[in-house]
Amino acid sequence: MATRVLKPTDAAWIFIEKREKPVHVASLAIFSLPEGASATYLQDLVNEWRARPHYAPPFNLRLRPGAVASLLPAWQELPPEDIDLDYHFRHSALPKPGGERELGVLISRLHSHPIDRTRPLWECHVIEGLENNRFALYTKVHHSQIDGMGGMRLLSRIMSPDAGARDLPPPWEVGLSGGKKPEDGEADQGSLIERLVTLGREQFRSGVAALKAIGAMAGEARKSGPDGPAYPYSAPETILNGKIRGKRRFATQHYALDRIKRVAKAADATVNDIFLGLCAASVRRYLKELGELPDKPLTASVPVSVRPADDASVGNAITTLFANLHTDIADPVERIKAISRTTAPAKEKLQAMSKGAIENYTLMLMTPYMVQLMLGLGTATRPLNNLVISNVPGPSQVLYFNGARLEQIYPVSLLFDGQALNITVLSYAGQFNLGFTGDRDSLPHMQRIAVYTGEALAELEQALKLK
Repeated sequence: MATRVLKPTDAAWIFIEKREKPVHVASLAIFSLPEGASATYLQDLVNEWRARPHYAPPFNLRLRPGAVASLLPAWQELPPEDIDLDYHFRHSALPKPGGERELGVLISRLHSHPIDRTRPLWECHVIEGLENNRFALYTKVHHSQIDGMGGMRLLSRIMSPDAGARDLPPPWEVGLSGGKKPEDGEADQGSLIERLVTLGREQFRSGVAALKAIGAMAGEARKSGPDGPAYPYSAPETILNGKIRGKRRFATQHYALDRIKRVAKAADATVNDIFLGLCAASVRRYLKELGELPDKPLTASVPVSVRPADDASVGNAITTLFANLHTDIADPVERIKAISRTTAPAKEKLQAMSKGAIENYTLMLMTPYMVQLMLGLGTATRPLNNLVISNVPGPSQVLYFNGARLEQIYPVSLLFDGQALNITVLSYAGQFNLGFTGDRDSLPHMQRIAVYTGEALAELEQALKLK
């Protein structure tokens, strides 16, 4: 069987995973049934997909078994007959009334379960019984194989802007096409050594630029104190930053994108600044109600995609910025202004770096934390950050799947020791769709954080006299 050694940045997700701390990401797509759909529409869809056992990467890749693989993870390409589609593709139904609560409970449970590492690292669930004549598609893939942008491209390939399009494929049939075909297994060790030698030459040059960038960011942040930019390991201790366990909670909210843009324009800020501000306001209120809000401002890791527009390969292409959420500021408009002021320098420095420098910057920045996680020491030092806040751009036009309109799509993310909350937004067809993933044991009543973002948005509109 053909095999391919994982890139170091992808292998890291394999090394840090533990059974009670799974490392997968998912999407939750909500559809309206086509007008006049038969009573058997969903069952017919499930039957049709089960009759299509044709697989593209990453859906035909599993981790190579054996002792060597535990030190040098590699993907092994499987023939279709070795993939049990009935295991990977499942059909579920919600109990009545099929509302947001029932859906949230099911997704929380599905997202808590680790993926079986002896098989290709994915699951796909068709979920029927949603109120208002809707159904859902929950697709889960290991983070070593896909990032947010890759996930969006995958879903876009199984849908169409044409409501009349039919015979659209299941996700495992289209995959992340464009990825490099695995080479022969005997070449694994040699190709890795050659790659490391070449990488060493390149990284010597780009590593200098990365070190300068990290040093400059940290120096500026330390000089300016709590009012300035955030930097790694500067976060205060909170209930967001303890050891996590395996159970997850998931919640959603969605708002009109035009509404966010109006607030951004009135505040002389970007849409992402407003998103960070809404997250800051909701988490600030949540912690304050619990008596857990620190005096020092919270910080967030903000993943940034560095994937070229034509790159559809398996794996990750992301780096990280750090944002000061200025939760020590009570006034919502002043908080937005502070967020806008302190995140701009980090963005500018990243944009000025070469691709090689960005890769080195990411490795230098994240390797110490990844080593901590591998050793089970994720909470042994000051927190890297307080939470993760991510913005994934999605399709701007309405999409359909075999006549079913895609109404909303939500990201369902991953957590680590020291990071018990992830808030990710996905824009789609004029909507701003927020997914909140939290550790069930760390964050009581986590759904309040989701609800508070809407109230924070209304508060900003009122303060900016947009209402």
